[in-house]
Amino acid sequence: MDVIEVLPRLRMLRFPVGAAYLWRDDDGGLTLVDAGTADCAEGIGKVLDGGLRRIVLTHWHEDHTGAAAELAARHGAEVVAHRLEAPVIRGRVAGSPPVLEEFEVPIRAAVPPLPPAPPCRVDREVDDGDVLDFGGGAVVVAVPGHTDGSIALHLPGPGVLFTGDAVANAGRTMLGVFNTDRARAVASLHRLAGLDAATAVFGHGDPIAHGAAAALRAAAAAAAAAAAAATATE
Repeated sequence: MDVIEVLPRLRMLRFPVGAAYLWRDDDGGLTLVDAGTADCAEGIGKVLDGGLRRIVLTHWHEDHTGAAAELAARHGAEVVAHRLEAPVIRGRVAGSPPVLEEFEVPIRAAVPPLPPAPPCRVDREVDDGDVLDFGGGAVVVAVPGHTDGSIALHLPGPGVLFTGDAVANAGRTMLGVFNTDRARAVASLHRLAGLDAATAVFGHGDPIAHGAAAALRAAAAAAAAAAAAATATE
């Protein structure tokens, strides 16, 4: 696991697959956004140099929720997720598989098998527009399409956006892959592109510390153009 300082208050925890993020408030309290795979718990625990107050899960996939149960139990942290993701995270129902685009098939095949995510309690179920008590007020932004209950988090004060897997930044800023509903995912990307974000961090890919809004707008325009081209060829 690599630890990367994005901003003085924000660290990226980069794993072999995906990433999580630690936000530190003025009083030293920590919020973890996503939790990596199940085998990441020990590494994450070693970098928690303050009280872990909450774990916010952007969606149910095992590379985002895997270590959440162990970390929540060990540190007494509140676990937060969208109301549509909560039953999957708790292990009560199965999540819907992605509908792969043709270009995504070899990408998916190259992803190594991931350890299953143990069921995890969800203490707070959220919905679009709810506000979490960190970063001066973190606004929950519903971004369905990758999964039904995917969320992003927008911190208007510091201008920080946690996109989850709604957006990726692997070489370029782009629509995230492996979506359950591509049209909804494109609409969600457009919504994120309309936010005032100086800094954006992603479930997969490098963070953008400055100038994120322009990169998100370009990604939304490219996704819209690709969707229009696909429709024209049908």
